[in-house]
Amino acid sequence: MSTTIKMTIDGKEIQAHPDQTILQAADAAGVYIPRLCNMKELIPHGSCRVCTVRCNGRPQAACIQPVADGMVVESNTPELTEHRRAIIDMLFVEGNHYCMFCEKSGNCELQAMAYRLGIATPRYPYQFPHRQVDATHPDVLIDRNRCILCGRCVSASRDVDGKSVFEFVGRNSHKRVAVNAESGLGATALTGADRAAGVCPVGSIIRKRTAYAQPIGQRKYDHQPIGSDIEAAGQK
Repeated sequence: MSTTIKMTIDGKEIQAHPDQTILQAADAAGVYIPRLCNMKELIPHGSCRVCTVRCNGRPQAACIQPVADGMVVESNTPELTEHRRAIIDMLFVEGNHYCMFCEKSGNCELQAMAYRLGIATPRYPYQFPHRQVDATHPDVLIDRNRCILCGRCVSASRDVDGKSVFEFVGRNSHKRVAVNAESGLGATALTGADRAAGVCPVGSIIRKRTAYAQPIGQRKYDHQPIGSDIEAAGQK
């Protein structure tokens, strides 16, 4: 029995392993599918829906959908690009993102995704919510104004650090990331070295005393769009 299967992504035939998801198979083949919540070392959960593709004609989250022999996947279509643009637009207006002054600028995946999708300014009105900043920890800061509810910190703290410092509370527009101590992050078991302190795709959870350490021109997305590393690997 063959250990690989054949499928197509945007008309390109690729080989995949039966235990892979669409996103994993695409990455291995050098086909970049946009994503925000997904991170290789964390268990995927399909939170952001930026990676939505059409799989045999049906919309599916590529990070959690297993591959199948003969599967036909569409990702780079005008319809899906518009879907992703709408999600990114809403993430910007539902928070308070001031990219020019943010210490994550140039390394921010949300900002980089907007640039890749050609978004200069959101189409929706800004909501300007009132959100908390928690600076009680000596080494880590939480600025909920920038949180996009991707869940990376929740998964990393639970599955990698084994501490469950972070969790979601509330519903709908009141949903937020909370910590397991009433007095704030400083009373939790989190340390600056924990994986959960370094997985945030935006500037919501950051290590203190690291702001602006990288000069402009040396930041992750200063020269190449997000996903360029995956596309470059597929050309080798």
